Amino acid sequence: MKELLRNAKDQLATKNINPVDAELLLAHAAHVTRMDLHSKSIEFTPQICGDFQGFINERLEGRPTQYIIGEAPFRYLDLEVGEGVLIPRPETEMLVDEVLHNLNKYDETVSIVDLGSGSGAIAIALQTETKEKKKVAVIAVEKSKEALPWLHKNIAKYDLPIRVIEEDVSTALEGIKCDIVVANPPYIPNAELLPADVMKEPSLALLGGPDGMDVPRIFINAAARLLKPGGFLAIEHHETQGVLMQNELAGEFTNIRLHNDLNDRPRFTTGTRK
Repeated sequence: MKELLRNAKDQLATKNINPVDAELLLAHAAHVTRMDLHSKSIEFTPQICGDFQGFINERLEGRPTQYIIGEAPFRYLDLEVGEGVLIPRPETEMLVDEVLHNLNKYDETVSIVDLGSGSGAIAIALQTETKEKKKVAVIAVEKSKEALPWLHKNIAKYDLPIRVIEEDVSTALEGIKCDIVVANPPYIPNAELLPADVMKEPSLALLGGPDGMDVPRIFINAAARLLKPGGFLAIEHHETQGVLMQNELAGEFTNIRLHNDLNDRPRFTTGTRK
């Protein structure tokens, strides 16, 4: 096994790919967990070795490891992902934390809308982590025909009562009001150079316009329409967009706060609907 991994990691190093990916891909080829590689006696058959090298070749060609193995971790979840859906990032986990902290001010059932839900990472995390602690009613809004199957798969995987609305955020849930809106909209400026693996993800879920703010503005307008007075918004954005977000939210929101991610970079903003 050590020789297999050493050779694979050397190959990945030529493209500056994290060596951990080699272990994840070998575990996938052997149909075991990454921890099993180091704790169990596994026979690495020619089939496993051949599959493993095939996965390494895919990774070298730029396909994300999460797409190859078919899943991505997010907080306490293992979400199914593949072509057509955005891969959940650790940075978004802090947005979920902030929403959870704000649930304490609600005495009754809390209505939450996740705009542009994608794989369902935010919606599913909020639903599962409030179980038996706080009653929440979660709605996931997603328009992408490619992302929707992954959203439905993940909700079914965890057997959750999350309602899915297949519609653009600008028109979804007309006449409905909620307590909380969460969103991770496409916010990357169109001209920004992205790593090869990120470029394999859907541009619909990544790119937000010339300055990256065209789509977030649509999401902010939707949130202002959906939220009750005093409702809470948490929206992720590019590290360069903190001031832009402040300006966009100022008209309809108060208590606007910028939050940094684990690398101390601006990552999401919260506000209270006036």
